[in-house]
Amino acid sequence: MTAAAEAKYAGDPAKLPRQIPYIIGNEACERFSFYGMRNILVQFLISSVILAYLPAAEREGMAKEVFHSFVIGVYFFPLLGGWLSDRFFGKYNTILWLSLLYCVGHAFLALFETNRTGFYAGLLLIALGSGGIKPLVSSFVGDQFTQANKHLAKIVYDAFYWTINFGSFFASLLMPIFLRDYGPAIAFGIPGVLMFIATVIFWMGRAKYVNMPPAPADPHSFMNVVKTALRGGSDGKGAGSLVAMAGVAIAVGLLLGWALSPVWWPKGFGFVISFCLALGALLLFGGIGTAMQLDRARGAHPDVAVDGVRAVLRILIIFAIVSPFWSLFDQKASTWVLQGKTMMVPHDMWWWPSWLVKEAGQMQALNPLMVMILIPFNNIVLYPLLTKLGFKVTALRRMGFGIGFSGLAWVVAGMIQLSIDGGDPVSLAWQIVPYALLTFGEVLVSATGLEFAYSQSPPPMKGVIMSFWMLSVTFGNVWVLLTNAAVRNETAMTQIANTGLSENAFLMFFFAGFAFLAALIFAWYARRYPLQDYYRAG
Repeated sequence: MTAAAEAKYAGDPAKLPRQIPYIIGNEACERFSFYGMRNILVQFLISSVILAYLPAAEREGMAKEVFHSFVIGVYFFPLLGGWLSDRFFGKYNTILWLSLLYCVGHAFLALFETNRTGFYAGLLLIALGSGGIKPLVSSFVGDQFTQANKHLAKIVYDAFYWTINFGSFFASLLMPIFLRDYGPAIAFGIPGVLMFIATVIFWMGRAKYVNMPPAPADPHSFMNVVKTALRGGSDGKGAGSLVAMAGVAIAVGLLLGWALSPVWWPKGFGFVISFCLALGALLLFGGIGTAMQLDRARGAHPDVAVDGVRAVLRILIIFAIVSPFWSLFDQKASTWVLQGKTMMVPHDMWWWPSWLVKEAGQMQALNPLMVMILIPFNNIVLYPLLTKLGFKVTALRRMGFGIGFSGLAWVVAGMIQLSIDGGDPVSLAWQIVPYALLTFGEVLVSATGLEFAYSQSPPPMKGVIMSFWMLSVTFGNVWVLLTNAAVRNETAMTQIANTGLSENAFLMFFFAGFAFLAALIFAWYARRYPLQDYYRAG
């Protein structure tokens, strides 16, 4: 894109580029469509004919497994979308074509509400479409700005974040009612219509967008530096190469175990778990092996590229420790919804908005509502106050405390479950407390994590970091699937029964402990993390 072309599209540098409203409108409709279907998925599955082949006692567990497998796909496919965009089609074409697949996926959910194959195909297409465009839309916004009006980009990104929560709030509030009153065809059809409108709005701006062509292959990219390091350069292969090869062998073994399913293969380890564990083995052992002999890539690649890979490897440890947070956070749309359905909606209380909040699934709307409140509160009130009191509010401290607050949320959820198990009616209003704690943890972790990663990675590696951040969400949901698979045997159930707790209560306290352990490990590593500053010069 030439300077003249940029000037043509950017218009008056004192005003927002005229194409921005199309992208914001697209984002608002797309987020409503995504959260609209996502937040009713578990409720639909447990009462649908799709899971009718299972005994009633097993349907909740399978509904959770389907939901978390779907979320895993949503946060894995950004790798594919980013690759297609960067290497072949550019951002605009990739967003448009994947959005069309996204629309087809919504149509499948509405049309195949009684057909397991068709419904699951719809979930796959939505995961591909939503995940594929996820890393592209925000960077496409950045492409619309030049040096002359880049100061206005923050306004647009703030609007972006606001529309995400705006769409999530109304989708979470309204779609459970549509599911209950009008059935799944309408409840899944409405998000599909919104996604179609989102695609049309995006297409309408086609003549106004700044379209950056796919970048040529970078000989000093993250993967090329890693390959050179593992090959050993002029020194030949070393111990690091053997470690990486061990990761490959473990990954192959995991996939063969799934494919052949020998008698010793763990029950419940399907393709999703096996594939993600294989990917985890490649990342873990490949990362360790690369770190062991990264300096062997010097000479073949400039020092800035080699140092950038080392920075990414350090950040990956942070992301790995953060992944348990996502295992707790994403269960608000599965485990907490199922818990809420066993609670009493306090319609008799004068302060309860009975005209609006009618069932447990709507409690998810608290999350985006609180996010919109907490972010300005933290920035304007809490952080300045803590600074005045002498507590330095660093990014790493925020993230560590965020993981801890998620653990507190699950302690409260577990205590609520104990009351439910005791047989007394429990008001749904009590779920406000864990939602508030979890949302506070989300703001500390999610809103801080990318800011931290951005500051710690050199410019050529910032796109790689975004992909790995999303993979941390994928692995967080893998933890949920692994836990569910681990308790599906008589021995585990007997041990849980011996604690005197129900399975639900035990797992809630287990996940709380999991988060506290992750917070402690995070605090230990954060004290040793070598801080960098890769913000660009003014």
